[in-house]
Amino acid sequence: METNLLQRLKKRDEKAFEELYNKYGEYALRVATAITKNHENAADIVQETFIRVYHYIDNFDINKPFEPWFYRILINECNRSFKKDHKNLPISDYMDNSALFAKEDNHDFVEYQFLYEAIGNLKDIYRIPIILKYLKGFKEAEIAEILEINQNTIKSRLLKGRQYLKSALNNIKKGVL
Repeated sequence: METNLLQRLKKRDEKAFEELYNKYGEYALRVATAITKNHENAADIVQETFIRVYHYIDNFDINKPFEPWFYRILINECNRSFKKDHKNLPISDYMDNSALFAKEDNHDFVEYQFLYEAIGNLKDIYRIPIILKYLKGFKEAEIAEILEINQNTIKSRLLKGRQYLKSALNNIKKGVL
């Protein structure tokens, strides 16, 4: 992210916050929706994330990458939301919202439906790193920083998550063919 934009954010420039929202808002909503499986909760989480960014931007070191810091706040907000309502929506609700990823990534949602379903069925400890790495493009070190856990743990969770996905997709493929 541009140092200029970060400096303007620290000065509470409203246009800078608007630029920030335009740059990160839509994809943050997709990530939050994929994590929470609920579009309405995700919208609240994204709003709360931007509020926290506004309140804590002064604590951010502009010499460090902004994106991992932003997504750590987003993930923390998702976790707060999970703690508030201990309920998960059925996968059908997730599938309705998963098309959000297809929009930006130019994926044909029908083609990727089984993959999104398999990702949605992963446990959180595997789903969140998979989303951050493969749908958002973060490196393992950045994911470790975002989730505030050891990088080797991230590698292990990604490996296990990929194994679960491979198994799930093979099972789906056998059932479809």
